Amino acid sequence: MKRGIPTSSSHLRRLYFLSLISLILSFSLSLPLPVLADTDQEQLEDISDTFVNNATLTSNNASSTTDRDRSFAGMIDRALEKEFTENDQTEEEDAGSFNNSVAGQQAVLETVARVKSKKNDTKDDKSFQLHHVFTMDNDNGAEETPTLIDRKDNVFIISNFKSKYPVLQLDLRLISDLVVVIVSATCGGIAFACAGQPVITGYLLAGSVVGPGGLDVVSELVQVETVAQFGVIFLLFALGLEFSMAKLKVVRAVAVLGGLVQSFLFMCICGITASLCGGKPSEGVFVGVLLSMSSTAVVLKFLMEKNSVNALHGQVTIGTLILQDCAVGLLFALLPVLGGTSGVLQGVISMTKSLVALVAFLAVLSVLSRTCLPWFLKLMISLSSQTNELYQLASVAFCLLVAWSSDKLGLSLELGSFAAGVMISTTDLAQHTLEQVEPIRNFFAALFLASIGMLIHVHFLWNHIDILLASVLLVVIAKTIVISIVVKGFGYNNKTSVLVGMSLAQIGEFAFVLLSRASNLHLVEGKLYMLLLGTTALSLVTTPLLFKIIPGVVHLGVLLRWFTPDSQSEMGIKIEGLRSDSAKQRIALIAKDLLIHEG
Repeated sequence: MKRGIPTSSSHLRRLYFLSLISLILSFSLSLPLPVLADTDQEQLEDISDTFVNNATLTSNNASSTTDRDRSFAGMIDRALEKEFTENDQTEEEDAGSFNNSVAGQQAVLETVARVKSKKNDTKDDKSFQLHHVFTMDNDNGAEETPTLIDRKDNVFIISNFKSKYPVLQLDLRLISDLVVVIVSATCGGIAFACAGQPVITGYLLAGSVVGPGGLDVVSELVQVETVAQFGVIFLLFALGLEFSMAKLKVVRAVAVLGGLVQSFLFMCICGITASLCGGKPSEGVFVGVLLSMSSTAVVLKFLMEKNSVNALHGQVTIGTLILQDCAVGLLFALLPVLGGTSGVLQGVISMTKSLVALVAFLAVLSVLSRTCLPWFLKLMISLSSQTNELYQLASVAFCLLVAWSSDKLGLSLELGSFAAGVMISTTDLAQHTLEQVEPIRNFFAALFLASIGMLIHVHFLWNHIDILLASVLLVVIAKTIVISIVVKGFGYNNKTSVLVGMSLAQIGEFAFVLLSRASNLHLVEGKLYMLLLGTTALSLVTTPLLFKIIPGVVHLGVLLRWFTPDSQSEMGIKIEGLRSDSAKQRIALIAKDLLIHEG
């Protein structure tokens, strides 16, 4: 070693040696020798203690390391290091994935900030916040999922945390959010059931209370809404299990042609109105598209509660909702054309591709339902002789697989899940499958409705309640009139037409997705976007009230002789449920006698 500044160890030894000499001389000679100050002496004592401890620790570590290397455990460690060398190589290879993504123009550099965990906050901040009550901060050793935030206040949750070794990763915030939503939906449903009101209203309001527009105790909105999407899937799957192809054939004309006519009329009326008012026709057409959509999940839930699924107006309503789900891909292809981001020819090509995909998808499912599906279900029954666990799992997996395939083809998850249910309904195991799936459907349906409620901002609705109520009232009246006229045009009586019109008089939750896509395409902006958003939210909230007044409207129509008596009304003017002309004549005579008797 070069001469000059002494090393730290030699310097410590000299200080330690000098301090010992001074202490020995002072005590042996009893002379008033100059001693070090108290602070210096404390520093020397600390340094000496540190030196001794470090020396002892180093010697112990060296001896323990030597002993471990020579032991059998050391031999095992060296063998494992040679065996599992791919972890180090993977870490080195993945280190440049960030730069490769940016260089390949697959990613864009942006400034983000990593949010610190609440466990690192100072303990001096004792302010009470309700949000902290629902967070799962604990001392059980589990780390929170890292969170990033960009300059636009968009929050990102790490979905794949990089680790040298595969470890089980938990998102505790997501668990906390799901607990909050499920418990709040349960409390809301219980409260409204005790009050004699529809539980759907309780689910919606419970979601609005805990959502961003209320107490704001749900952190990961995207994750919760994604999980809740299973509610729509299982709702339509169960509906497909209960649906009969024979009944669908009865209403196929009004469901398919009538549904298309309804959408076309709404687009024309809104487009012409926008032009007359000095607005853009494209905005008017988009508003018409938005108004033509109804809430599949909410309407189906009410039809099931009212036992109206098998009624004539229920069949027409369900058929129209199915058509709307089939048209989802076409609507997405239409938006770029309305927004001006693509030409008319490109839009026509996109819509044609969607139609071809729809026809091919339904054709393949039809073949599978007649060949492979019955054999598969019987196999699951034979394997589940003692317990239905495997059959239940297979049914859910089949539903999700068909729904996923539909989504990958550019169609919708709703269409795929309904088609899966219809496929099983053609077999003898439809009722057994429904019994297995029904508890799952009820749970996820409540979760979905609560997640829809989270999109409803109570403060925003309250601050603009006058204009939003007027808009909702206008939407309900317009949709009821247009849909009733279309259904009436297909030969159905007044009562059935009005019931279908009132059942479809709300704006569906899919409007939120259409609004987001239209906003990204700059099709609707500013005040119109806020108006449509608030109107959609309030229409979903008022849907239970609309179904509540339907019996009163029917009773009033009978008193005013707008509707025919129930005996004839259930069959409709066309009396589709009967094929015999003599039976039709007998029912018509009975209805005529009833009318004469009432007169």
